[in-house]
Amino acid sequence: MQSRQFLLAERPVGTPTAENWNYVKSDLPALTENQVKVKVLYISLDPAMRGWMNEGKSYIPPVGIGEVMRAGAVGQVLESTDPNFSIGDFVYGGFGVCDYSVLSTQGIHKIDPNLAPLERYLGVLGMPGMTAYFGLLNTGLPQAGETVVVSGAAGAVGTVVGQIAKIKGCRVVGIAGGQEKCDYLVNELGFDAAVDYKNADVKAGLKQTCPNGIDVFFDNVGGDILDDALTRINMKARIVICGAISQYNNTTPVKGPSNYLTLLVNRARMEGIVVFDNVENYGKAAAEMSKWIAEGKLIAKEHVVEGLDTFPDTLLMLFRGENFGKLVLKVDHNE
Repeated sequence: MQSRQFLLAERPVGTPTAENWNYVKSDLPALTENQVKVKVLYISLDPAMRGWMNEGKSYIPPVGIGEVMRAGAVGQVLESTDPNFSIGDFVYGGFGVCDYSVLSTQGIHKIDPNLAPLERYLGVLGMPGMTAYFGLLNTGLPQAGETVVVSGAAGAVGTVVGQIAKIKGCRVVGIAGGQEKCDYLVNELGFDAAVDYKNADVKAGLKQTCPNGIDVFFDNVGGDILDDALTRINMKARIVICGAISQYNNTTPVKGPSNYLTLLVNRARMEGIVVFDNVENYGKAAAEMSKWIAEGKLIAKEHVVEGLDTFPDTLLMLFRGENFGKLVLKVDHNE
């Protein structure tokens, strides 16, 4: 059997282009002990993928030149040499950007399509949801009555952060691009206010929507928006550094916060988070978020684009701010 695969051809400089990939058909290897062959159905597209393409030390090794592009995905087992996995099981794992994959069962887990749509296991019940849950609750430490601001608020992580903050009794302000996204945050997800960074001055918007300052800032964007938020933080504020999507495609050095001395003045804390640090507690988080979904307290939204061959351009939707909710690539199988 052959698999269509996107291999990393070269490391991008700035924004990735189609030339950074080789789109190939490769023969799949025969299974060895404790492996599965999986038909990949949905692939998670995340800002972190841009960082995985870079050479250098990080929290996870870079994707090697000539390797299948790393990505979390869900699929269905076609063959198995592991007694814990049967043909027909639906599973989540790091299958990569491809339509079929052979992988060790270490790190793969079963999912139940009867409990939630498959694509939801890449969003609220997947890595973005876990990032939001642990990043906000363990690092942001929100308390009822506090003001929580989240940048990239209409994305996969931001939508969940804001809703969990509301569940915990906080006042929540989202920063997002475009009136439609801002209206969605307020009218559908229950945010108290939203600032449209594409059509308004963010610093002025935060001053208006956060009259009592910011207690928790959950940052997915970095750059100027982080700087603006730092001007509004309260005493003992917590700034959660989840990502910096505004900086990922820079060809110049990353822009750090020039207003960082507000951390000193306010005895505030800025801390980075990596979701993999909490893997042993994923089950607990998924159970609690599933309960919130069932109760109508947590709304999930996926932005699904079909066609494996669209991957290079679909990935860039993240950096153009075009996705509305969790961005997922639906693999087309025409056999």
